[in-house]
Amino acid sequence: MNAAPTNAIDVRGLVKRFGDKTVVDNVSMTVRTGEIVGFLGPNGSGKTTTIRLMCGLLTANEGEGEVLGYDIRTEALKIKREVGYMTQRFSFYEDLTIAENLDFVARLYELKPRKAYVDRTLEDLGLTSRRNQLAGTLSGGWKQRLALAACIMHEPKLLLLDEPTAGVDPKARREFWDEIHRLASDGLTVLVSTHYMDEAERCHRISYIAYGKMLATGTVDEVVRDAGLVTYVVRGENIGGIVRELEGAPGIDQVAPFGTTLHVVGSDPALLAETMKPISRRDGVTVELGETSLEDVFIQFMSASQDNMQ
Repeated sequence: MNAAPTNAIDVRGLVKRFGDKTVVDNVSMTVRTGEIVGFLGPNGSGKTTTIRLMCGLLTANEGEGEVLGYDIRTEALKIKREVGYMTQRFSFYEDLTIAENLDFVARLYELKPRKAYVDRTLEDLGLTSRRNQLAGTLSGGWKQRLALAACIMHEPKLLLLDEPTAGVDPKARREFWDEIHRLASDGLTVLVSTHYMDEAERCHRISYIAYGKMLATGTVDEVVRDAGLVTYVVRGENIGGIVRELEGAPGIDQVAPFGTTLHVVGSDPALLAETMKPISRRDGVTVELGETSLEDVFIQFMSASQDNMQ
């Protein structure tokens, strides 16, 4: 058996093409053992394809790497045995109960004794009281919990989550993330793709991909800092009129209303400050330097990226 590697994921220069379209373009990524890494990017950016390359479901056209110490090209079957992969769409039998679905998964992994694995998983995920409920009658949050249970029942070393909380309510999302951190504290490594900024901020590190190219990686603070953006917060009357006035003005990259305030973002501090001066002098309007958010950074990345499917 391979000793636990320092990096659960270490891939370099991954390229994946479908016909004449390059969906993953020279992507490299490392995820340390026991780490939770958020994988972010717009729809169609290559996140799902990259995840499938790493768990052995797809073969890269170019590039190399190891996942859990196994070569992604020659040892894909070994990787699959030690990875839990939760897809975007609920993919279990809706006419079977929770327990029956988990028993089916236990059969696939040849877990013995099956009943012990199923019972322990039901208990760990708080599903025991619903074990006989049909999967098709579950709410989004409970379906999500069943899917997670099925992914971790065979005790994987790496959990790959592809937008796992889409369509569930805030309470269910928070409970899900509490469970992810509990699993990580026990040594499980997690790579999770998400569109939610609050979820990204709960990760140890994040990686941002846009249309096949990796643009940034690091802690949230590092990614925000390295983006080099400046944000002003505008308060006062006629915010809507100020939006129209600032859009396209020199030094202005983003203008976004947030409730009763306006966030104005730019990458040229001097030019941005000059444009904001006449706004700050108006009666009833205040302009203050604010903190650049992760959302500001991601919008900037998206604006500067070209869709590789066009």
